[in-house]
Amino acid sequence: MFLPMTREDMNLRDWHYLDFLIITGDAVLDHYSFGSPLIARWLEHLGYRVGIIAQPDWRDAGSLKVMGRPRYGVLISSGNMDSMVNHYTAAKKRRHQDAYSPGGRIGLRPDYAAAVYSRLARQAFGKQTPLILGGVEASMRRFAHYDFWSNSVKPSWLMEGDADLLIYGMAELTLKAVAEVLAAGGVPGDCRHIPGLAYRVPAGGAMPRRRVLELPGFKQVAASKQAFAKAFHSIDLEQNFYNGKILVQRHGAEYLVVNPPQRPLTTPEMDEIYELPFENRWHPTYEAAGGVPAFAEVEFSLLSHRGCFGGCSFCSIGHHQGAIIQNRSAASILAEARRLTEKPDFKGYIHDLGGPTANFRGQGCAKAKKYGPCRGKHCLYPVPCANLKPDMSEYIILLKRVAALPGVKKVFIRSGIRYDYIMLDRKTDFLRQLVANHVSGHLKVAPEHCQPRVLAVMGKPDYSVYRRFAARFAKMTEQVGKPQYLLPYFIAAHPGCTLQDALGLALEMKKGGYQPEQVQLFLPSPGSKSTCMYYTGLNPDDMRPVYVARSREERDMQRALLHFAKPENFPLVRAALTRLGREDLIGWGWQYLVPPPGEPPKRRSNNRRSGGKTPVKGGNRHGSGYRR
Repeated sequence: MFLPMTREDMNLRDWHYLDFLIITGDAVLDHYSFGSPLIARWLEHLGYRVGIIAQPDWRDAGSLKVMGRPRYGVLISSGNMDSMVNHYTAAKKRRHQDAYSPGGRIGLRPDYAAAVYSRLARQAFGKQTPLILGGVEASMRRFAHYDFWSNSVKPSWLMEGDADLLIYGMAELTLKAVAEVLAAGGVPGDCRHIPGLAYRVPAGGAMPRRRVLELPGFKQVAASKQAFAKAFHSIDLEQNFYNGKILVQRHGAEYLVVNPPQRPLTTPEMDEIYELPFENRWHPTYEAAGGVPAFAEVEFSLLSHRGCFGGCSFCSIGHHQGAIIQNRSAASILAEARRLTEKPDFKGYIHDLGGPTANFRGQGCAKAKKYGPCRGKHCLYPVPCANLKPDMSEYIILLKRVAALPGVKKVFIRSGIRYDYIMLDRKTDFLRQLVANHVSGHLKVAPEHCQPRVLAVMGKPDYSVYRRFAARFAKMTEQVGKPQYLLPYFIAAHPGCTLQDALGLALEMKKGGYQPEQVQLFLPSPGSKSTCMYYTGLNPDDMRPVYVARSREERDMQRALLHFAKPENFPLVRAALTRLGREDLIGWGWQYLVPPPGEPPKRRSNNRRSGGKTPVKGGNRHGSGYRR
């Protein structure tokens, strides 16, 4: 049974009030992959009465009152994505579909949704009802932050939304503690001891006294890029549940106070949450619109863990889910897999069994599991830590057990794979298992770039690691007798990447004989290290300058270079080559990057092809990218 969305739904349960009201920018998909329904089920499990208002009219405060005033508080989220990332491309163009809305319809949530909903809730319910922000938008915007779409530094979403509390990261434990305080008659000010929480203190009010670090204030970081970078570096260093400091940042006449992160969940706690009674479908009111597109990605997939210790500069996972791996038990995953096989539309294929990074099911470092991530260090970059001991044996066993269930024909791995972590493992058992049983012809991997200085800024391994992995992968496909290919992902115009670097990557692709299908123009999403570098032009780790391609023209040129074989990109590629003084790469023939304008010269009938080589998308099974 779905949780109430209307007064009529409440009447069916004989409810006359709610304890908590959840406001979300997503349609209701009652599945653990969607934050607001998961939190709603968690609170229900803890004994509270919970209702959800999905995608309300943000121009009408009355749209939030349909189920009355909740007793303990209003929980507010933009949904599974930052609303601006959801709405706009990296070129700041409006997207044509919202995968989290009925029928993929756009326009059902506002820009900056979490802050807008929060102010609307304040208008609807006044000061006496606690407002609590959460979800990825609020989490990544909890401090003063750079906003790409307005090209400005914005204040903490706690202040911007006029909320009382902000829960950042994965909210279950923090919200449980907050709910207990409020249900016992407490007020938001009584929650200030709880980890994973941000709150407001008026200037002159009582501030925490122990293990406190004051960051440059909002006014400072908005005026000085050096101050912004220093603030980000301090925030980055303190993301440790074990010994992180309380961070304080002044916002005008108030202080933002952010407690250290909440501790990671244990395996029994993970099982408790992921075994809640989800309906595992969209709300019936969306049937007429054809459902909600985002559900297709998760309907027949299994989540095995949370967290990622990869440390990529452009990724938000470390600042939201954390770097500590939190596993579900094999028994819990197997039980869910059996339930999937009983669904009438299950065809025998489990689309994914993984997490943010599939082969990070084990932490690989006992010290990190106990004491949190090392201060100022990364597990895999610039070189793998000596304490990191890759062991994917338990994951292999889990994959085999799920694949052996009656009714399961195939288990695929579609989550990200860290190939550098595979290369650390002296054993080849996982790669063999992956190639033989869990790849559907193409394995997607993410080298992201090939130029050393760009990879250094990204926090990614040297490109030679990818080359070695490609060779090992090709050899393994031969051994198991399954021709399969790598599909590499790349990012264009990332901080640190010049036009010359983009050309270097394009030439590497041409040399390898492949054209990537997946090229992403760098999008400066809130709260990431790469976004800090994009805004400030500084690496916050050492305050050294970083080149940034900011102009629309150069960003488009860098992306076009990575898709140099597409005819629609020829003019931009020629313009980039001319700017770089590399007109020698413009011409007719395989040795050139792009042709000149106009029609090609007539070919002679006895023309030989390019050395007898034919380019093959993604590279051939020998890893060379050419078929002889």
